[in-house]
Amino acid sequence: MNNNPVTLLTLVTVGISILAFQNRNILNKLIMYPYIMVRQNQWYRIITHAFIHADWVHLIFNMIALWSFGGFVYNSLDAMTASPVLHFMAMYFGAILFSSISDMLKHRDHQYYASLGASGAVSAVIFFSILLNPWTLIYVFFIPCPGIVFGVLYLAYSNYMSKKGGDIINHDAHFYGSVFGLLYPLFVNPALYGDFIQKLLHPGFL
Repeated sequence: MNNNPVTLLTLVTVGISILAFQNRNILNKLIMYPYIMVRQNQWYRIITHAFIHADWVHLIFNMIALWSFGGFVYNSLDAMTASPVLHFMAMYFGAILFSSISDMLKHRDHQYYASLGASGAVSAVIFFSILLNPWTLIYVFFIPCPGIVFGVLYLAYSNYMSKKGGDIINHDAHFYGSVFGLLYPLFVNPALYGDFIQKLLHPGFL
């Protein structure tokens, strides 16, 4: 089944998130608490927090995005590499780690700060797909937007909101997860950047 890693990650994330909805103790054991992680060496949380979500809307949004873009990314990796499952998993879990670094540095002394959700990893998948096909249309609240335009606006907004603060959304995870998705072609085939430039110079909505 072509979407095997996408299906597996979706099912595992939905299953664990539902368990955490029903049992606060599970959520508390899996959520990312930089303060506790540093002081009690609970580093596993840097991975487990990506498999729980704040509520159904948070979960559904992330899983729809993963399912929508993940299949294309996996099929592309399947065409380019001999180990597409390994690459997809490496990108997904690498993005979880990479998108958590900023949180760990900024909030390691903040006793009440916590973060959860797969947004960093999902952002990586979305941005890897944008690099592969920058002019594909992405529907934002049912409004079509070229992927490259969406990507620039998304990065700018995430960076701005991260500096501004004032809400409960982890904009750093969105930003750094997206950056990781743009960096991952270095581990697949650096020639993809040349292909990206060529596609940018020849716009088309596919």
